[in-house]
Amino acid sequence: QVQLVESGGGSVQAGESLRLSCVASGYTRNTHCMAWFRQAPGEEREGVAYLDSAGDSRYADSVKGRFTISEDNLQKTLYLQMDSLKPEDSAMYFCAADRRASSCFYRRVDFDYWGQGTQVTVSS
Repeated sequence: QVQLVESGGGSVQAGESLRLSCVASGYTRNTHCMAWFRQAPGEEREGVAYLDSAGDSRYADSVKGRFTISEDNLQKTLYLQMDSLKPEDSAMYFCAADRRASSCFYRRVDFDYWGQGTQVTVSS
């Protein structure tokens, strides 16, 4: 089992930045794809950024050039740096981990492990 705990959400103005963190614990050796998802009220969960164990990253078109996914392996922490935030970025953000490396390549949404989420609100 893998446990994921997110932090770093908050309320900001458009154009500002936030950095989300996700600390992983438990048996993390078999997770080969980490990702950030978001879900706004009444909408489907969306994959925002993916990072595989080889260090390759993928992003949703809506956040390319503004968001950066990274990790600190020693601290078992996944980050999402979010710059130039827009009101449409407002959502609950979730950290997720999957045992399949292909989940990053194919940008799957059916991940094995999920955090509880952290709220991001961007006002105009």
